[in-house]
Amino acid sequence: MTSLFQILMMIIGVVRTVIIIHFVMSWLISFQVINLRQPIVAQIWDGLNRLLEPIYGPIRRFLPSMGGMDLSPLVALLGIYAIEIILRNNAAAFL
Repeated sequence: MTSLFQILMMIIGVVRTVIIIHFVMSWLISFQVINLRQPIVAQIWDGLNRLLEPIYGPIRRFLPSMGGMDLSPLVALLGIYAIEIILRNNAAAFL
């Protein structure tokens, strides 16, 4: 069962990293540091959007409209941290 706990923590770490990469990339695109006319940037951006839409979609439906500001990555990160805290506090159940 310890292996299951470690696998869950690894998945949480990967999801957290992908969300942070998506967040940073969105800022870089917004400030014209990188642009979507470059094929590799467009492919990475599209892949990240497709990967994270199942997480962001329900959060966006729940949150009120903020006038162009998307808070769904922040809420998703908070949710991931909450899940991580719950798993760490109940780690004894995995032993």
